[in-house]
Parts: sequence; structure tokens; C-alpha cells
Amino acid sequence: MNKLTIIGNLTRDPESRTTASGSTVCSFTVAVNRRRSSQNSNQPEADFFRVSVWNQQGENCQRYLTKGRKVAVVGRVSVSTYQGNDGTTRASLDVMADEVEFLSSRQDDAGYTAAPAAAAPKAAPVMDTGFQEVDDEDLPF
Repeated sequence: MNKLTIIGNLTRDPESRTTASGSTVCSFTVAVNRRRSSQNSNQPEADFFRVSVWNQQGENCQRYLTKGRKVAVVGRVSVSTYQGNDGTTRASLDVMADEVEFLSSRQDDAGYTAAPAAAAPKAAPVMDTGFQEVDDEDLPF
């Protein structure tokens, strides 16, 4: 059975393209941090997985994911090798996603800006907890 589950962050914004048959494929890279095996290393280590997502799920990934967002990906993994610019043989971990779950909300993003107050939903009624609100002006110190 070839099934991989990873949780990590996107290293860049997703890229989409359409095949000649009209199918959409969305590609992005997920960085998965390793647990530190030694306390001497200050630099966190990560593994990078290239992910491909097809059709409607790929369109959703293109629409809602951006660099830095946390995702969980479940799918088949394959390893491909290639020659680097320096002549060395390198390996690439490619995941054909069956499932992609968005783990971070838009509020978790650093660039999040709140909606205008007029568009915000009405707040839930405040329950009486027995405490009285005190204004800073009323404090003696």
C-alpha cells in the first residue's frame, strides 16, 4: 500500500494549469519540519514534498491556499531523480494528493485584515457573570 500523510506549510503560492482534456491540476510544495534529533543543531530541518491536486479539489487549493498556509495532504508518493545544475544526482518526492485539508484559517495568516465593523456579524449576548466592568479612570493607582 502506498499512502502518505503529511502536515506542513506551503513554500510558495500554488500554480494551476489546465490539461488538453480540460482537467485542472494545481501544484505546490509543502515543507514538513523534522523533529530535532540532536540538541546541537539550531537550524530546523525540513523535508520538501511536491504536491499535485487534480480537478475540483485542485481548483479549491488554487483559490484558498497561499504561501505559509498549513495543510494536511494524503496521497500516493513517488520518488524521481534528476541531474542538478552542478552535475549531482538529486531526488524529488512527489505526492499525488487524494485529500487536502486546510488547517490554518485566514485569521492565522500574518496579512489578515479584519472585515469592516458594519459587515461583522452581531455579537452574541453577554452572559451575566456577576462581575462589574471597571473603567481605568476609576482605579485609584
